[in-house]
Amino acid sequence: MKKAVTAKTSSATKTDGASPSKLIDGRIKELGDWRGEMLGRIRGLIKEADPDVVEEWKWRGVPVWEHDGIICTGETYKAVVKLTFAKGAALDDPAGLFNSSLEGNVRRAIDIGEGEKINEKALKALIRAGVELNASKARKKPAKRSA
Repeated sequence: MKKAVTAKTSSATKTDGASPSKLIDGRIKELGDWRGEMLGRIRGLIKEADPDVVEEWKWRGVPVWEHDGIICTGETYKAVVKLTFAKGAALDDPAGLFNSSLEGNVRRAIDIGEGEKINEKALKALIRAGVELNASKARKKPAKRSA
C-alpha cells in the first residue's frame, strides 16, 4: 500500500491551531513541486464548482472538501495526486475520470500523474454531483426528536 508523502516537520502532524484552509495552503507550499501545483489547481476547481464548500484537515494531514458530508479528499503520493470521492460509485462519470479504487462499492478515485491534463468541466460536474448527492441524503434524514 502506498503512503501519503509528508515532510518530517510538515503541517500533517503539527497543526498549531491553524485553520484547515491554512493547513492546506501549507501542504501545497511544502510539496514545492508539480504535486503542490496540481493540488492547488484541483482545490481551485472544487471551489469554483461549489463556492460553499468547507475545507477540513483530517486523518493527520489529508485535505478534505465537504458540503453536507464529504465530497472528496486530496492525497499526494510520490507519483500521483489522488482525488478520492467518498461516494464516487454512486456518481455518473460520463467523461471516465475515475481511474482508481474502481473495485469498491462506495469510493472512486482519480489518480493524476505529472504532466497529465485535467478535464476541468467534467471534474466540476463530478464535484457538483457529489454535492447534490450529499444534499439529497441530508434532506432524507429524519429530524431528531427531543426527549
